[in-house]
Amino acid sequence: MTLRCAILDDYQDVALNLADWPKLAGVQVERFTTHIADEAKLSEMLEGFAVIIAMRERTPFRDSLLSRLPNLRLLITTGMRNASIDMEAAAKRGVLVCGTGAIGGPAAELTWALLLALVRRIPEETRNFRDGGDKWQLTVGNGLEGKTLGIVGLGKLGTMVARYGLAFGMDVIAWSRGNTPEKSRSLGIGFAPTLDDLLRKSDVVSLHLVLNGETRGILGARELGLMKKGALLINTSRGPLVDEEALIAALQGGRLGGAGLDVFDSEPLPRDHPFRMLPNVVATPHLGYVTEENYRVYFNDAVEDIAAWLSGAPVRALNKPEDGAKAS
Repeated sequence: MTLRCAILDDYQDVALNLADWPKLAGVQVERFTTHIADEAKLSEMLEGFAVIIAMRERTPFRDSLLSRLPNLRLLITTGMRNASIDMEAAAKRGVLVCGTGAIGGPAAELTWALLLALVRRIPEETRNFRDGGDKWQLTVGNGLEGKTLGIVGLGKLGTMVARYGLAFGMDVIAWSRGNTPEKSRSLGIGFAPTLDDLLRKSDVVSLHLVLNGETRGILGARELGLMKKGALLINTSRGPLVDEEALIAALQGGRLGGAGLDVFDSEPLPRDHPFRMLPNVVATPHLGYVTEENYRVYFNDAVEDIAAWLSGAPVRALNKPEDGAKAS
């Protein structure tokens, strides 16, 4: 019996070239390159698939969608964490959820790329350069040496970005619920006892938090108001960490000097969204994890997940289905 496997949101149409899919005998692999936000249309498209591969959190799998997919038995998320999948609902419906490995470095690298693009006004200068503008130079940028970089969330990615800041001669401070003065000292950075303290002191604030009930909206109008006038905010973690309306107001009103953004409340971002038009925003379409190296890990591990599930010995399981979610 042939099993159908769907690869979702393969925007660059590269998934089939980055892993050994033919090794999955009896599995028909189909990829979809456009995002489908409408749940009814999505469920109709996916109704006949036993296996679905979701790219990060691009497509939410809530119980309302899972209930419309009676043939689904294996749901794979790239990475080992996905807040857009209702794990309990999947388990109750007999759907096994598995993850894949990932490379964390690219997201930290993009954080620094956005910061450099923002302070040196690279998008504006590049447009002028390509358009053959009458003026050879348009802007006066800013340097980073001697400025204070505030890291919010000192996990793996936050630690990497802190080290980048040190390499650029910045004064780095960090706050997170698990941070301690001893941990900060071991990294050669300063310790911020509270988030408010970090926001008041930093010229650049970079977010590296997991999105959950405690961190959603952790930066609202009050917190943004604590930041230095003209300070910069970089967010490559999750859009809802920041109150979007408050951030737009702070950028439009000149309270903040600018923002470097890779993540948004709604993705893809609507065409008429203010972030697409504000001159003090440098933004990318959630590219933090999008590298060939990462995609090779994602899709090769997905092939391994499917093969292991078919053999009856699943790997990297993230839930425990009530009926065992056996291959059929």
